[in-house]
Amino acid sequence: MSPGASSYSSGASRIGASAIFPLYGNVYPNGFYFVQVFVGFPPRPYFLDPDTGSDLTWLQCDAPCVRCTQGFHPLYRPTNDLVVCRDPLCASLHSSDYRCDNPKQCDYEVEYADGGSSLGVLVNDLFTVNLTSGVRISHRLTLGCGYDQLPGISDHPLDGVLGLGKGKSSIVSQLHNQGVVKNVVGHCLSGQGGYLFLGEDVYDSLRITWTPMSSDYTKHYSAGNAEFVFGGKSTGLKNLNVIFDSGSSYTYFNSQVYHALISMIKKGLSWKLREATDDRTLPFCWKGKKPFKSTRDVNKYFKSLALTFPSDWKSKPQFEISPEAYLIISSKGNACLGILNGTDIGLNDYNLIGDISMQDKMLIYDNEKQAIGWTAANCDQPPRSNRAIL
Repeated sequence: MSPGASSYSSGASRIGASAIFPLYGNVYPNGFYFVQVFVGFPPRPYFLDPDTGSDLTWLQCDAPCVRCTQGFHPLYRPTNDLVVCRDPLCASLHSSDYRCDNPKQCDYEVEYADGGSSLGVLVNDLFTVNLTSGVRISHRLTLGCGYDQLPGISDHPLDGVLGLGKGKSSIVSQLHNQGVVKNVVGHCLSGQGGYLFLGEDVYDSLRITWTPMSSDYTKHYSAGNAEFVFGGKSTGLKNLNVIFDSGSSYTYFNSQVYHALISMIKKGLSWKLREATDDRTLPFCWKGKKPFKSTRDVNKYFKSLALTFPSDWKSKPQFEISPEAYLIISSKGNACLGILNGTDIGLNDYNLIGDISMQDKMLIYDNEKQAIGWTAANCDQPPRSNRAIL
C-alpha cells in the first residue's frame, strides 16, 4: 500500500463499524492510561494519552524538537504535508480574529488544566486502524507536530495525546467526516487497563443509562448541572457544573463540594479509621488496624456518592461513584481519597469526573444523538463483537 492509499476505495463507507483499541495502565500506581496508535507509512507505533477533554491529537515531533519530554518511542518524524492556515481544521483551533503569520502553515498551542502545554504545527499523515468489520484502513488525518512541550503537574512519559473531544479536529470527528465511523467515543477503564472505542456497534443502547449532552459546553463532554448525593441522601448541593474527562486520573470537585465531602466522610468514619497524616500519596489518607490490601477492604467504612442529572425523561439519570471509584490503596496500605480540590488547580467552579470514578463502567459520548451514557461493565475484556484489535 502506497502512502495516501486506503484498504478500500475512497467512496466506500464503513460507518456501521467501530475501531477498538486496548488501553494500558491504571489510576494507581501508574497514574495514567495510554493507547497505542499507528501513524505514518510504514505505520509506526506511538503511546498516547486518550483525552476526552481536548480535541487535537499531537505527537512529540522532531521538527526539530525544542523541548520534548521523555516518551516510549523515538520522536515522530513529520511529513511535508503541512496544513495551511486557512484550513477549516486550523480555524477550529483558533479564535475568529486569529491572524495567519504564515499562510502556508497552521501553528497551534494547546494548554491543559494541569499546566502542561504543547506548541507546534499541524500536518497530515496516515493513521492505520483496524475495524470490527475485519477491515484494516489507513486514512490521512490531521494531527499536531509538537516541537515544544511543557510538562504539567501530572506529566506522563508518553509520546503525545489522542484528542477525543467534541471539536472538528478530534480523531473521531475526522474519521466520521470521512465516512469511517459514527461520531461516537467510548471507553471502559479497569485496574488492569481496559479499552477505547470509536463508533457505536460495541454496545446495546437499551442497556445504557442515557442523559442529554449539555449544549452549554462546546469543548467538553458534560451532562449539564448535577445534584450531589452522599450515602443515598441529597446534600443540598445542586447546579454543579460537571465534565467527564478521561485525560484526568483523579476526580476534582470545586472547593465548596470538596470541603463538604471531606466533612461528611470524616463524620461517617468517626473513630473507625485514623487519618494517616504521614502518608503524602494524596491529601487525605486513612489507616486501619492493619494495612489494607484492596479497596474492597474499606468499602464498609465509606459511603457511595452520586451525581443526579436533570432530564426530560421519566427518571433522573444518576451516576454512582462507589468507594472503589474514589479511593486508592497507597503503597503504605492506607485508603486515600482520589477526589481533589479543583479550585486549587484553577478549575474554578467546574467539577471534573476523572478516570478513578469511571472505572468498571462503560462511558459513551454520542455526538450524533447528543447524549452521554454509562453502564456497569467488565472492562478487562473487550467486546466479543470485535474481530480485530490493534
